Amino acid sequence: MTKKNISPKNSKSKRYRAAAALFDVSKKYQLADAFGILKSMPETKFDQTVTLSIRLGVDPKQSDQMVRGTSALPHGSGKNVRVLVFASGTAASAALEAGAEHVGYEEMIKKCQEGFSDFDVAIATPSAMVEVRKLGKVLGPRGLMPNPKTGTVSEDTAQAVREVKAGRIEFKLDKNGNVAMPIGKFSFTKEALLENAKAVIEAVIKTRPATAKGSFLETITLAATMLPGIKIDMAPFLKQVR
Repeated sequence: MTKKNISPKNSKSKRYRAAAALFDVSKKYQLADAFGILKSMPETKFDQTVTLSIRLGVDPKQSDQMVRGTSALPHGSGKNVRVLVFASGTAASAALEAGAEHVGYEEMIKKCQEGFSDFDVAIATPSAMVEVRKLGKVLGPRGLMPNPKTGTVSEDTAQAVREVKAGRIEFKLDKNGNVAMPIGKFSFTKEALLENAKAVIEAVIKTRPATAKGSFLETITLAATMLPGIKIDMAPFLKQVR
């Protein structure tokens, strides 16, 4: 029996095809207009995550062109962020009061070595990093290793916890030269998503490596979990690139 060929179009869900029919996939839209299109798309039974993907004009194979940083989301991410803090003494107490789910030093290091992973962000004091560095093979592959550049190595554990809980996100260049960041939920208002997106784009622009040549921003795409991506007109942002 000969198998029927299934075209890419037919392999997409009815909802996806309905959403794709709402805009021109070959056109680039102003950011505000793109969110208007996104919010008019069919909803799902769950609250989809809205993501902004940016392709950068850097070489990910060059260490001096690595892009990594953080961005505060004015309206949060819509996600309950579980935080683990490696600290002791007053720093540990402050982290607990700020809302960290897991706090400790040697006992937490041991738990992580044994496979504990019930957290989304790990924070550590500078002194704790002496031992936490040993977890590199455990936390590194999951993107959870505390790092001063992302604000997750800090003496002020309470402030670090509050910032993460409030919606600060991390971004890092992948092997294909892209950074992708969640900027909220589909249930957010268009205005809230727009402000979060602008904050993220500005944060990425500020991380442009000095060694980067040519165009830094190459493409920006807006999408939700189960919906097609919308290309963004980058002209308003290119003038911000130094």
